[in-house]
Amino acid sequence: MLNMSRILAIDYGKKRTGVAVTDILQIIANGLTTVPTHQLMDFILKYVESEPVERIIVGHPKQMNNQESENMRNIVPFINQLKKKLPNIPVELVDERFTSVLAHQAMLDGGLKKKDRQNKALVDEISATIILQSYLESKKYIK
Repeated sequence: MLNMSRILAIDYGKKRTGVAVTDILQIIANGLTTVPTHQLMDFILKYVESEPVERIIVGHPKQMNNQESENMRNIVPFINQLKKKLPNIPVELVDERFTSVLAHQAMLDGGLKKKDRQNKALVDEISATIILQSYLESKKYIK
């Protein structure tokens, strides 16, 4: 039986949140958009009404010493609210260390001009895509 639902990934930020999503076969991660964080819950609720979503991945901000970073204070209440509003969709945390570094590298490698690389919304969206891609790759080897 083919799985025909998407996985949504979130790079949660204080002001802006990057959102990425898989294709319905869950093979490819694509940047979807960047949403002002105060509108994120509404955005997700609307999205899951229009698209089948199997699970939601949230970037887990950790410091190099493996301690949770300060942003976790904002993420935990958001995840709790998400689980309450969407009880049938599992929410998972995925380590997001290095994602913004990798996002900047991907932008450089992709030949984006300096002005585009300074677009923080684009960095957030690419970071969400990298979080989702690393999740997909981790699952590939577990099956």
